[in-house]
Amino acid sequence: MTRHPAAELSSADAATAPLWRAAQAFRLVTLFYAVGQQIASVSYYQNQRLSWVLIALMAVWSGASALMLSAWHFPDVARLRTWVVVGDQVVVIALIASTRLVADYDWYHGHQTLPTTLWAANAVISAAILRGPIAGVASGLLIAAVIVTVRQQWGQDVWADATMPVLVSIGLALGLAANTARRAQGQLERAVRLTAATQERERLSREVHDGVLQVLSYIKRRGSEIGGPTEELARRAGEQEVALRVLLSEQGVREDTGGVDIDLRPLLTVQATPKVFVSTPGQSVPVGRWAAQEIAAAVSTALSNVALHAGAGAKAYVLLEDTGDELIISVRDDGVGIPAGRLAEAEAEGRMGVSRSIVGRIAALGGGADLLTEADGGVGFGTEWEFRVPRS
Repeated sequence: MTRHPAAELSSADAATAPLWRAAQAFRLVTLFYAVGQQIASVSYYQNQRLSWVLIALMAVWSGASALMLSAWHFPDVARLRTWVVVGDQVVVIALIASTRLVADYDWYHGHQTLPTTLWAANAVISAAILRGPIAGVASGLLIAAVIVTVRQQWGQDVWADATMPVLVSIGLALGLAANTARRAQGQLERAVRLTAATQERERLSREVHDGVLQVLSYIKRRGSEIGGPTEELARRAGEQEVALRVLLSEQGVREDTGGVDIDLRPLLTVQATPKVFVSTPGQSVPVGRWAAQEIAAAVSTALSNVALHAGAGAKAYVLLEDTGDELIISVRDDGVGIPAGRLAEAEAEGRMGVSRSIVGRIAALGGGADLLTEADGGVGFGTEWEFRVPRS
């Protein structure tokens, strides 16, 4: 049997399905209570026959609305559910008002209205599940106001009656529960998609690594060994190898949900080249958006200095570590190195590039940037920047 395309459950429908089913069970339970209340009170009504007709209509509507609100395979279930909830409000208000037709003042002023307050709460519950806490509270206030008006209790008695607080509380609680369920369902679906993307990325990585990457690596190595015109081919192969590795490593983790924190790893791995090697943790490294951009900019500046000053054949290595308390980012190269005191001399001469672009950025994050130069290895042993950024 082929299902109608519109009959498929949406994310919101799947999230609130248990609430809708529970609400319909509650509707049927309150129907039995209302019938029992009718049996106990009918002898006090002035128009007993009309009261039974109204109770029969209430029973028919309860069954029909319960079936329609539980229908998941209707072609346009969202619109159907909206109309049923609107009908709920109309039917409940009409039945409450009809109390004036079947009972005298002494009765309706001191007793529940015809369909009972408990059954009337179904309209509030449906509105809350459909549209959230605002709709639930609004429905509760409306129905409570109608009940108080019909019973003529707009005096001191209204503040001693629990009808309005109960209905409003139900609308608020069920509305918040429905919204929470929808958000949880959305987060679950995003997690499932991310897991599926990660598994697919890992599968593709294995297949590509066994084929294309190994071929590119071989061409790069053999072209460099042969020399001559093949060096250009080796360089191109090396560039494509790095680009492909970055693409595979970033599949499934590039999604930016617009939140406060973003994953720092993509901002670093995107800077990889045939001469720049980036190593990051296997798990996400969430960092504040501004902090992540500042760290990436500092790393980019350090790599630019490597390209400019470390020598033509220098390679750079970027390592990201997350200790939990702080982030440690090291940018190391195997170039000619920097003489001790050279940066201080450059700053004294008014050349503030390193001071502002690297040290200043990390200091603004509450961290520190240390440069390991001649004192730690001497000129000719390369240079290493170490950035330490506290998690707080």
